[in-house]
Amino acid sequence: MGIDISARDISAFQDAVYSHYRKEGRVFPWRKDTRPWGVLVSEFMLQQTQATRVVEYWSGWMERWPSPKYFHKASMEEALRAWYGLGYNNRCYHLKDCTRRIIKEYDGEIPDRPGDLEQLPGIGPYTARAVPCFAYNLPMVFIETNIRAAVLHFFFKDKTGVRDKELIPVLKTCLDWTNPRRWYYALMDYGAALKKLAPNPNRRSAHYTIQTPFEGSFRQRRGLVIRTLAITGQLELEALMDRTGIDSEEDMYQVLAALEKDHLVAEREGLYRIWSEWH
Repeated sequence: MGIDISARDISAFQDAVYSHYRKEGRVFPWRKDTRPWGVLVSEFMLQQTQATRVVEYWSGWMERWPSPKYFHKASMEEALRAWYGLGYNNRCYHLKDCTRRIIKEYDGEIPDRPGDLEQLPGIGPYTARAVPCFAYNLPMVFIETNIRAAVLHFFFKDKTGVRDKELIPVLKTCLDWTNPRRWYYALMDYGAALKKLAPNPNRRSAHYTIQTPFEGSFRQRRGLVIRTLAITGQLELEALMDRTGIDSEEDMYQVLAALEKDHLVAEREGLYRIWSEWH
């Protein structure tokens, strides 16, 4: 069930968001340089990774591969070496595959329509709308963790288990249609600031989850295998276990099976290597 929002509510929300932005708005390189390729790269990197950690990676990436055509020529090993430390390496694979499709189908130009973007690898509903907004300043309605926190805090103070579909009409009503790019920068910064308070507004979302620790996790083992193969080229199982410090064959086979399923690693004649080099 939706909520009633008055013109006064909308004005108060926009004033609060923009007031915070004027005083404490964050500065990121992909906000200064809003060329579509840089925006796309930033959105891939920012998935499940804090913005402050992404800054150095994004800057190095853009210096090395300033457009899709440059990145398209890079090997998967090169890409993964540059990506290492961001985690969730399948994002790097998807970005590589996405770039291939952009070169082939859009002559190297980043699409500005959500429908086109959603057909590309690694791009879901949020990214398909965030890219047109941040790259082309087109009005879109989308939601992520900081946006969710902002809306929950302001409009759903006494409600729990709130679903995103309840927030979407609020976002559409409150959208600054004259400058959506600036509005979403401000909205994300406002939400990020709110999440540092106790309690986090997102705890009242039906979609709230607590991320499991990284140290000793399956994700960490995946990352170790990817990094090792990206650096060394190809290895037999025993050598790979030795280099990564994964001393259980069962654990290693589970990791390799998952990476092969995700088309990140391939095996041939007992040697493991980054997938793209053999396919």
